Amino acid sequence: MVAELQGLYGAFSFSERLLQKIWLRGDFDRAAACTADGRRVRILHPGKWNLLGGPDFRSARLRFADGPETTGDIEVHLHVSDWEAHGHARDPAYDRVLLHVVLFPVPAGHPTVGAAGPIPTLTLLPLLHHALEEFAAEEAVEVLANRAHSRLPDELGALSATDLAAALARHATARWNQKIHFARLRVQRLGWPGACHHAALEILGYRFNRAPMLRVAGQWPIEKWSAAPETAEAAYAAELGGWSLQGVRPANHPRRRLRQYAEWSGRRPDWPDRWRGWTMPIAEATPNLSTRDARRMARFTNVRAALAEAIGAGGLSGSRFDTLVCDGLLPLAATTGHADGAGFFWQHWFAGDLPPTLKSGLRQLGVFDGRAQPACHGLAQGLLGWLIEREAREVGPLI
Repeated sequence: MVAELQGLYGAFSFSERLLQKIWLRGDFDRAAACTADGRRVRILHPGKWNLLGGPDFRSARLRFADGPETTGDIEVHLHVSDWEAHGHARDPAYDRVLLHVVLFPVPAGHPTVGAAGPIPTLTLLPLLHHALEEFAAEEAVEVLANRAHSRLPDELGALSATDLAAALARHATARWNQKIHFARLRVQRLGWPGACHHAALEILGYRFNRAPMLRVAGQWPIEKWSAAPETAEAAYAAELGGWSLQGVRPANHPRRRLRQYAEWSGRRPDWPDRWRGWTMPIAEATPNLSTRDARRMARFTNVRAALAEAIGAGGLSGSRFDTLVCDGLLPLAATTGHADGAGFFWQHWFAGDLPPTLKSGLRQLGVFDGRAQPACHGLAQGLLGWLIEREAREVGPLI
């Protein structure tokens, strides 16, 4: 099942499978979860994702209001009416469903009814950490992140250097505008300090622990991190069953990242205000400037060091800091209306934690040559945008 919705650049798709992933990851405000009849529901375990027939999640553990812990199944749909449309009420396989999880609000007078009577319904849309379009965009990136792109030289390599540069620039601009749009929605929802706080913790959790990091951001607001260094340990313990540790390098272990953020916030408790007042060293980009020349002209290495010290007191460095700058700080700065150079820096900034296939693809195409055009964030985002568009032409829209 797929919903077609209108986004910043036209229609995009939001699938039931993506909603299932959001439920599994807990990528929503679980503390505020209430059923349609007003009962609080505590999600102790989302259940085991069932990719075969029957309910979407098996053996979930829930607690309704102040009642006892209950174990059963979860069914996930975009609309509450899908329960009846799919014939679940008459199928014994669904007799153990404890909770019907839906994306869109439940119309009055449309309960979910099973063999034993009414089934509680939980609407996720008001609880989501991001707008639907942003979830769809992230899903598109995830789908493409580790996929081999062996056809890149054949397809993009057939273009002239001028046409290739224009295609990458067009898609990079679209990706930049989309990131500003999402950042603006975040500021509207959380305010400036909260938006910075949520963005920083989310990026520190990239990619495997993004959702639990956002739950931590919601439970422990920014002021608690500077006032209480033990917040990091409390936050880690609270999400003990939610962290994804398999395949995570020691440097990216969530406990280490939370400690980093606690140290960073303790040294710079006003870091969101510092970032809001940061003056971009350059206001206008020169057309067709190579990344090498742009970095020399604007002294990127010095800017990077100064920014790391001013914002994070040197507590974060390397590719994760570069990702924070490109995916978090610069789009947020662009929402203030006085950071004219944000797009210039985003275009030429260091590549950060981009999927390796994007960097290698651009090397194959001769775009990243290590000299005049070293690896940079903007062109990699341009290639990512092109890949998403190609995927939409061939197999249907990813976004």
